[in-house]
Amino acid sequence: MADKLHFSLVAPEREVFSGEVDRVDAAGVEGDFGVLAAHAPFMTALREGVVVVHQGTATRTFEVHGGFADVNAQGLTILAEHAVEA
Repeated sequence: MADKLHFSLVAPEREVFSGEVDRVDAAGVEGDFGVLAAHAPFMTALREGVVVVHQGTATRTFEVHGGFADVNAQGLTILAEHAVEA
């Protein structure tokens, strides 16, 4: 699925979310950002805030406390210090 983004949200105790999504919005230390499929690679630290996952018309929201986001050719991975679904 070239038009979908593979997204994984991982906390120390477990993988909180994994799947193919349309878009992910998150709170970086340098500002909020959104990631779509085929996004340019980058890595950033996260600040306390929410991660919003868009799948079609549905959205899921996760509260995240710190961590890192890594965007690469395989998708987006967020390694969070703490993450729970809101």
